[in-house]
Amino acid sequence: MESGAALFEAALKILGDRVAYGPGRAHGVGRDVAALAGEGVKVLLVADPGVVDAGLAAPVEAALSGASLQVRVFSDVRSDPLSAQIDGAAEAARTLGADVIVALGGGSAMDVAKMAAGVAPDDKPAEDYVLLSDPFDGPVLPVIAIPTTAGTGAEMTQSMVFSTADGRKVWTDALAVRPKLALLDPELTTGLPPRLTAATGTDALVHAMESVTSRRTKPETHAPALEAIRMVRAHLPTAVREPGNMAARGGMLIAACLAGLAIDSGGTAVAHSLGHAIGVLGHVHHGRAVALSLRAALPGNAAAWPKEHAAVARAFGLNGAGDDALAEALPGAFDAFLREVGVEISLADHGLGPGDAARLVAEALKPENRPMLNATCREIGAAEVRELAREVLSAA
Repeated sequence: MESGAALFEAALKILGDRVAYGPGRAHGVGRDVAALAGEGVKVLLVADPGVVDAGLAAPVEAALSGASLQVRVFSDVRSDPLSAQIDGAAEAARTLGADVIVALGGGSAMDVAKMAAGVAPDDKPAEDYVLLSDPFDGPVLPVIAIPTTAGTGAEMTQSMVFSTADGRKVWTDALAVRPKLALLDPELTTGLPPRLTAATGTDALVHAMESVTSRRTKPETHAPALEAIRMVRAHLPTAVREPGNMAARGGMLIAACLAGLAIDSGGTAVAHSLGHAIGVLGHVHHGRAVALSLRAALPGNAAAWPKEHAAVARAFGLNGAGDDALAEALPGAFDAFLREVGVEISLADHGLGPGDAARLVAEALKPENRPMLNATCREIGAAEVRELAREVLSAA
């Protein structure tokens, strides 16, 4: 396996000038805003409430104010954010006359910021854009993203996930609202507890694995996806065991960015269809939900596309001469890794079990989840979804 320094160098080269990395790097955000939009502009800072409570937003707000920028903080953000919260952020941007939006937090804060960047100038509600029903075809506000978790990769993607007023978990995407710059500051992630570090980290891993093995995968997907897998394998166990380890935290931030870059070109597949459904039914953390879903789907996926899954296995650190043997070994290695980093396999803690299979299948087959099913490397119909649902809900 490559050394840590070599992994960092290779990964940052792939990401290029779309990211700026370093401990304390978030303190320079005022200069970044000025370089992007000019001196003295107005900034809406969209931040997770937990980030605000933890004291992480205040230094970023101070850095913006210290650069002579007018700042307003918007923190009405929840996990799987509501369309109403996006509309609230857009209204806050309009009221302020914002020129730039800075997103600080996890994927939910970044998705609210990206959606608000498109909604604010367009002056239409967020739900008008569900499942690409209305494109962002007008001007948008530029976004700078500062992730405080290493998982979703939303700082690199053009996709956004949110919840409608009637409880559906939906998505849309638009290249125009993809962040102009991601500031990767590992100091901001050291307070994340081990369980959340594991859940967010496995989210990045699943993004990378699905993007490079989906029907939508492209040649440009492979380098960031496989590099992300190497980075997660190298750094997530240490980040879980040693929360203050700056190299491990930094490696995971870079891995999440790489995986985000990969899903922008290769997309996701069955694990995200099931994972979104699990999130709706039991409010399970997205990273854990997609990891458990991929755990169930991986044996069949690897058998269907052994060459592609052998490449994943090699990036994951497995050795062997034949593609078939490597692909066959991958599901066991993935299961062992989830357990190593402390991802709980049973969903009983969220009140979910085999008796919920029918509800899970119905949710996974909804229109918002069908595109991910259809992108899977093998045919996934209702019968296959039922088998996978039973496997996920009975696993321990």
